[in-house]
Amino acid sequence: MHNIGKREFFTALGMALLHSVFSLFVIMSSIWLCLALWFQEPFGGLVTRLLIGIWIIFALSILGIYITQHFFNRHTDVLIYVLVFLLGLFWYFNLEAKQDREWNPEVARMLFYEQEDDKIILHNVRNFNWRADGSYDERWETRDFDLNQITGVNIITSYWMGPQIAHTLVSFDFANSKPLTFSIEVRKQKNEEFSTYGGFFRKYELSLIAADEKDLIYTRSNVRGEHVYFFPVNMSKTERRALFEEYLRKVHELKNQPKWYNSLTSNCTTLVFDMVQAVSKRHLPTDYRLLASGYLPNYLYDLNAISHDLSLQQWYEVAYINPRVSKLKHISSTQYSSLIRQGLPQPITVDKP
Repeated sequence: MHNIGKREFFTALGMALLHSVFSLFVIMSSIWLCLALWFQEPFGGLVTRLLIGIWIIFALSILGIYITQHFFNRHTDVLIYVLVFLLGLFWYFNLEAKQDREWNPEVARMLFYEQEDDKIILHNVRNFNWRADGSYDERWETRDFDLNQITGVNIITSYWMGPQIAHTLVSFDFANSKPLTFSIEVRKQKNEEFSTYGGFFRKYELSLIAADEKDLIYTRSNVRGEHVYFFPVNMSKTERRALFEEYLRKVHELKNQPKWYNSLTSNCTTLVFDMVQAVSKRHLPTDYRLLASGYLPNYLYDLNAISHDLSLQQWYEVAYINPRVSKLKHISSTQYSSLIRQGLPQPITVDKP
């Protein structure tokens, strides 16, 4: 038996580890680049898919899987792989979000506002009339709000693909006007379908919608058949106003600089958390439930942001709005807002010392 020294042994071990790490890099980077190309289609559908096929063959030759022949030689192939991947990164991270695409009608207009002291004039507030077949009558409005008249904040979670994932909306109550709901969504182009996976690869721009509750929430509970829960949140008067102002800052930011939606890092829940964190008087711990957004109410309950007058199980029972509204086809905005709040405990409404 041939004996090798320690130096040779550790050298061989190091090379084996280096090869393993590089192989893992090739696998992960190839998957990422192929998916980025697939969703972006920079050269059109046919040519892009042809390039993906060539890249997969090239990656397999680098790994020595199925294809043991090199295109040129081992070192040249590795160098080409790394350089092309770096070019792919440069291309991807220089993709610019835009505002001038042909958008779906429900996200066609962008919010903007005027402010004078405590008075806000919000333009392009959506108030569509949705029908059971998903069609709608377009209606965009201008509404006035007084920041001193905010009386409550509500978190709405709408479940559309199981208990782990929910769309998160935030609704503000006012003493002198109808509630206003904000929703952070993908800004889909005309006739474009949503893909969760595409949301990881700069497929969609980010959109901030402000709408009547009967528009944004009714669409989910009555038209799409999603399971919708409504939770009043304990927030001080100062925090409520600050959160609304954070939304206004986001409106201004997106109007001046479009941004990409990301299914993981810039979505309907993480961006809401960032805004709440910005106005909170205490640090809010990061938690897996911010990614598994369906469990957001559990997270808020643990933080005492949802009243402990009820158990969490009781909350899920009374916060579930579908039984109260799902069979109603002709209902006014005021009636709808009243019904979804029916039987809910009142949140804290004063500033803490």
